[in-house]
Formats: sequence, C-alpha cells, structure tokens
Amino acid sequence: MSAFDWHRLLLNDNTPGFLAEVTVRTLMAYIVVFIFLKIAGRRGVRQLSLFELVVILTLGSAAGDVTFYEDVPILPVVTVFAAMICLYRLTLWLTERSSRFGEWLEGKPLVIIKEGRFEIETLDQGNISHDEFLMELRLHGVEHLGQVRLGILEVNGDVSVYFYERDEVRPGLSVLPPVCRPLEDHAEGPGLYACLHCGHLERMAQQQKLDCPRCKYTLWSPALSNPRAA
Repeated sequence: MSAFDWHRLLLNDNTPGFLAEVTVRTLMAYIVVFIFLKIAGRRGVRQLSLFELVVILTLGSAAGDVTFYEDVPILPVVTVFAAMICLYRLTLWLTERSSRFGEWLEGKPLVIIKEGRFEIETLDQGNISHDEFLMELRLHGVEHLGQVRLGILEVNGDVSVYFYERDEVRPGLSVLPPVCRPLEDHAEGPGLYACLHCGHLERMAQQQKLDCPRCKYTLWSPALSNPRAA
C-alpha cells in the first residue's frame, strides 16, 4: 500500500458507480427526515424538547449510515424511521393527556428571579450557570436585578423576563460583566451592596466584611438603582 493512493483515498474498494447509489441513498434519507420534521411541526432548535433532540440525533445517525455505507440496506433504516415516528406521536399523545408525564419528560418552568433577587434553590437546579443566566438577562436589556419583577427559565432554555414599572424599580445586583462592575469582599465605602450570588441587599459601613446572610457568599458589588432604558 503506497502513500497518497488517490483511488484508495477517494473510493477505496468502491466503484465509481457507487457514487450514483450514494446520491439515491442520500435523496431517500433526506425525504424521510423531511417527512419526520414536517410531522414534528415548525419548531426552532431551542424549542425542541429533550426527547425530540434524542429522536433527531437518532434519525440523523441512521440517515448518515445509510447514505454512504454500502452494506447498510435501506429498508431496515426506513423501519427505524417509521418506528421513531410512531414513538414520537405516542409520546405527544401521552404528554397531552398526562401533565405529570409531560413534566417528567420535558421538565417545568423554573422561577429564577423573584422581586429583584435570585431564587437560590432554582438557580442551583436549573442546569444553567450563574454567568450564563446573567448573559441572558443582558440580552433582554437588563442592567441590574432591581429592574426585574420575575424571571423564568422556560423548559426550552429560553428566559422570560417581567419588568417593574419605571417608578417601581428598586436597587439590585448589577448583571454587567465583571470588567464593568467592582467585585469586593468588603465595602470600599459606606452604601448599599448586593450579594454577587443571590442578589441580597445589605447596607454596609466602610471596609466592612460580611457573609451574605441568605446564601453565605462573601463577594459583593455596589447595588445599582438605574431605571430601565425605554
């Protein structure tokens, strides 16, 4: 076997005619995947449930195998697609008729911010990092938690934010990146500070050190009270 054997590199043991077969296999796999997606409906990637992602990944693997492996027959793969479609429809039927099953399968919305503070338990179990959630808030135009009445992590990973009215905004933790906000384990000067982890507010004296009474975190940031830009 010589290096840079172009026939081995491009076709190996296959004949040029196999390329036409690959084209037909790809077309058939494309049609079957397209049919499944039409059945699933028009949903974006972030709207897909965990079950739907598993189904699509499984079908993608089967479609990939049948397109270019000559020893993989087409009919068994079509059977896989048909079985997955039936399983998908059965799962949707069960989800519509049993809220408990649907909650187990897809999860449920989690309240992460309530009245300008993080809900510690849901933040810890929400499968989203603290910094990632702050980024989502910034994308919604949030500058600090005091602008937010309610923040909900939806089952598809999106974040729903409900704001206070302009005249109801209260002081809160800045959600800006660390380079844009001071992080301190003590108060540089007297004033109102927000716990970096949960958003709890404490009025602190100059050089005072304090563990957050709500979550025991030790880092603080000066609280902001700016109203939300219109």
